[in-house]
Amino acid sequence: MYHEYSRILVPVDGSDEARLAYNKAVEVAKRHKARIFLAHIIDTRSLQTPTGFEGDFTDEIQKQTEALFNDYIAYANENEFFNIETIIEYGSPKMFISKELPHLHNIDLIMIGATGLNAVERLFIGSVSEYVIRNASCDVMVVRTDLSNELPAKD
Repeated sequence: MYHEYSRILVPVDGSDEARLAYNKAVEVAKRHKARIFLAHIIDTRSLQTPTGFEGDFTDEIQKQTEALFNDYIAYANENEFFNIETIIEYGSPKMFISKELPHLHNIDLIMIGATGLNAVERLFIGSVSEYVIRNASCDVMVVRTDLSNELPAKD
């Protein structure tokens, strides 16, 4: 029996790896007639300083996220795909991507970019992709290549 995905979560952070995952997600969603849930999770730990929050970053972060979403949506529209819902959350990206958003939106596939971290960085920081692979309750596809299945050129 052939399984069709209907609800695809694509977490994005502005990285090249996230862009690769999104571009492939648009093609997969078109084939499966699926809905894409485009999510940006703002890690609240990155907004803190030793003395707490410095200033009010919420408006600026919201503007940057909306600009990021507009760019992704324009790409989808250019490729004749229009079934996208955007999500902005504040908290732990690992938890939102692997547990909360799949549960809230009945996600059946997560398409996520491969980490840009090296082995030492993964050891100390931890990879969101790695955590999602281990903990998600649905299928996870880690995207490493472009639409031609080629590794992107390194800068």
